[in-house]
Formats: sequence, C-alpha cells, structure tokens
Amino acid sequence: MGMTELKTWDFNKSTLESIKNDTYFDYPVVYFLNNNTTVYIGETVAFKNRMKSHLNNIERKKLEKMTLIIHKEFHRSATYNIETKLINYFLGDDRYKLQNKSQTAQSVTHNYHNKEFYDKEIFNDIWKELLKRRVVNNPAHVIENRDIFKLSPFKELSMTQLELKTKILEVCEEHINDDETFIYMIKGEAGVGKSVVLSSVFNSIQERAADKNSNLHQTKNFLLVNHSEMLKTYKNIAANVKFLKKNNFDKPTSFINKQKKTAEKADIVLVDEAHLLLSRADVFNNFNEDNQLEEIIKHSKVVIVVYDEKQVLKLKSYWDKERLKKIVSGYQREEPYVLREQFRMNAGDDVIDWIDNFVEKRIGRLPKDKLYDFKIFDSAKEMHDAIVEKNKEHGLSRVVSTFDYEHKKDGEQYFIREDSLEIPWNSTDTKNTWAEKSETIKEAGSIYTIQGFDLNYVGVILGPSVTYDEQNDCLKIITEKYSDTEAFRGKDGIEDVVRAKEQIILNSINVLMKRGIKGLYIFASDEGLRERLLEI
Repeated sequence: MGMTELKTWDFNKSTLESIKNDTYFDYPVVYFLNNNTTVYIGETVAFKNRMKSHLNNIERKKLEKMTLIIHKEFHRSATYNIETKLINYFLGDDRYKLQNKSQTAQSVTHNYHNKEFYDKEIFNDIWKELLKRRVVNNPAHVIENRDIFKLSPFKELSMTQLELKTKILEVCEEHINDDETFIYMIKGEAGVGKSVVLSSVFNSIQERAADKNSNLHQTKNFLLVNHSEMLKTYKNIAANVKFLKKNNFDKPTSFINKQKKTAEKADIVLVDEAHLLLSRADVFNNFNEDNQLEEIIKHSKVVIVVYDEKQVLKLKSYWDKERLKKIVSGYQREEPYVLREQFRMNAGDDVIDWIDNFVEKRIGRLPKDKLYDFKIFDSAKEMHDAIVEKNKEHGLSRVVSTFDYEHKKDGEQYFIREDSLEIPWNSTDTKNTWAEKSETIKEAGSIYTIQGFDLNYVGVILGPSVTYDEQNDCLKIITEKYSDTEAFRGKDGIEDVVRAKEQIILNSINVLMKRGIKGLYIFASDEGLRERLLEI
C-alpha cells in the first residue's frame, strides 16, 4: 500500500468516541460506510464531525463499518477524484446498493496537478487492498469492461456533457407545470456519450423527485429505450442505486399502453435511442397507433429526446429531419443541443472521417493512427483469430456482422460462413448483455445486440450486400442480399423506398464500425471490395 493507509472500525458512537485524535481528523480523507448489502462513499476534511452527522442519519446509521482512506499527500481535488472513482467502481462491482446522491456541478472532478498519480497509482493501490480484504469482488479491469460501469449515473462528465446535464435539469424545472407539453431535443452520433448524460440526468431527476424542497418533488418520471440490451443495463444499474427503481425504466410501447390505461400524464420522460421509435403502427410490437413519439408527447408533460438519424435501422422506425420536425415543431421552443466530442473511440479525426466517408459510399486511403489499431483482413477466420487474441489481452473484444446471413428467432442456431470461418449468430439471455458473457467470443453479434455499447476491439464482417462499384470506385449496396427482412417492412409513407433501404444498411455499417475503443478490424465478403480495401 505504500503511503496509502486504510483504517476500519465499527460504525457506532462509542467507537467514534474511543478513536484518539490524530492528524487526519482535520485533513482531506476519503471514507466509506458499509454493511453486507449497502455502501455509502464520501470525502471530508472533518472526519469526526462527518461521522457524527452520519450517525444521526436514519439510513446511514444502519451501516456497520466505517473505513478511512488516508494519504499524507491528499488534497481536496484528489479526494473528490478518488471519491467519484470509488462510487463508480463500487457500482460496477455489483455487490452493494449505493446510498450516494449524484455529484454536483460544484464538486465535479476536474484536471489538477499530478492527477494521474492519484487517478491511477493511488486508486489502484486502494482497490487492490479492498480486494485483498474481500470488501469488493472484482479487479478493476473486469469492472471497467462492464456496461453498468460505463453507463453509471455517477460517471465523471466532460464540461460539455455537464453543460448539457445542467441545461436539461433547468428545462425540466422550468417547464414541469406548463399547460403544453415541452420537448427538448439532443442530437449526437455514435460514441459521443449521449446515454451517459441521460443516465446521470435521470438519476438527478429522481433525487429531486424525492426532495421535498425541489420543484420536481413527487414527480413520476421514466426513462424509455426501445433496445432490449440497453434496457437490461439500465435496470441492472437501478438495482444498485438508491433513487432508481426498475419500473422507472421501460420500452416505449409498454409505457404508452400503461399511460393510456391510467389516463394520466407522466411528468418527465427521457427517450434514449429515439431513432429506434416506431414511426408507424406495428402489430408485432403491440403498437396500434400511428407514431410512438407522438404518443409519448401526448402522455407526458416534459419530453427529453436523444436521437441520431444515422442509427435508424428499420423502415417502420424511419426518421429523417423533416419527419422529426413535423412532429415536434409545435412543442419545441429551442434548437436541438448537439453533442460532438467523441468519447468511445481512441482514434484521431482521420479514422473517424474515413468511417464517415465509407458510410457515404466513398472509399479513401486507409489512415494510420499510432493510438488506434485499424486493419483490413483477407480472411474472416484470421480476423476472428485476431479478435480472440485481443479478447485474451484486453477483454470485451468481439466479431460483429452486417445482417447479411440468415438469422431467425425460432430457437434454432444459424451460422455466418465466410472462407474457413463458421460462427453462430449471437445468443441472448434476459439479464446479461451479450458481449459481457465470456462464451460469446465464439459468436458473431448483430446490430441489435451491440448498438449503444462499447467493445475494446471490434471485428466487422461486411456481408454480401456490401459490394464494390469498380467503375465509380465506391461502395455499391445490394439491398436484395440483406437478410434482415424485418428491417424492410412498413414502407408506407416513405417517398424513396430504395434509398431508405440503402440508408438502413449504411447506418448499420456506421454503428458496427464505431463500437471499438482501441481498434477496428474489417473483413469484406465481396471479393472486389475486399481487394480494393486491401489495396489501399
């Protein structure tokens, strides 16, 4: 442990009185209180006074142990930093329910002198000691690959993200009692941290709903997402966070049908991945109205909509600027907030630009990036083998594919076959997200499994629908070869159906290629495209 010291006592009045005065009583320290099921994490410069205050707190005094984390070089910036990290790692460890509230704008972690020393060396020492003492269950690197850690509502936000969070909370407070529904739109492409902001915002809203002094006290609020894998993650977070309940999270159809029965308006509704909302009736999904966004607006007082038209994947959920504008124009009083800063991919602008050009059918020279592993493969088997090796080294590395190979929901196993690779499509289960299960390294993920989630390394199979136009030196999309027949149902009301189908395939490529934090590998099934990519 070096200069870092952890001291643990029973958490009660007599123990506190028996602890002799010491230098750390008026010095910046980090601490946590816990019993077998619950934890509270904090930092203070007045340890004894803070503990006395906690002993007078109805919830806090149920905790049984207090642990003090001491370092002679601690200062307030460092203790804020370590407190925030401990909150996120305890959540990701999935052992305790957290009693903590959201960090405020005043206490947000910022940059400071020698931050890396505290952020990495000191924190790693602390976490290893907690593992050694069996206070926590998982090493830090395991937690860092978990979706509940990445979507934690306590995550440190960038200044831009914090600005957006503050703005959303302000409009909720300001418009909660309006006669007309108020809509606030947030736009951002894959990897800019839209869901992280939404997770943080929703937790703060629910804290205010429990606060008698807040304008949002006793409001009934929901976070909706039309994505089964993402819904699992939100509900898993809710199981371990004090102010969140699993029934605060729902799918749009379920929410709409419940609100119709109660004939009451929800107060604040946050819609994540709004580009997945149905834009027409769909009997299969038990949705009988014309448009899910219209129905959500009808049944809510304030609606926060997060979307990216580049992630539209089905004709029955087909959104473009004009369609959105037509629905929200009567309720939207401000321009959409645009998030641009890329958080997922550790890649330079050249790599992002190459992908953006590629999904607009332009094939540019492959950029070189010292910090990002970007490769084209001649063999699907070799690419999968490389991903398996990266998974052993970094974890959370998977092969994914465009929906160009048969895949039905009939309980049977279906395979992707390319050169000497034969790999089954992804399995599903009710609790865990696909990529977090170790056995799925032997499977290929679909767009519906991986959308919204991170991978460390992603290997993308571009199937038979993605080909090469030699004459014009560009991509050529053959929609007839796309096997996701469900994606092309519901074309009524769409003017250029051929273009819309092509755009759906290009959108799916964009989403798949922007999953990897550390690297992107590509294999093209079409021989002409493969040769062209290898050539550049």
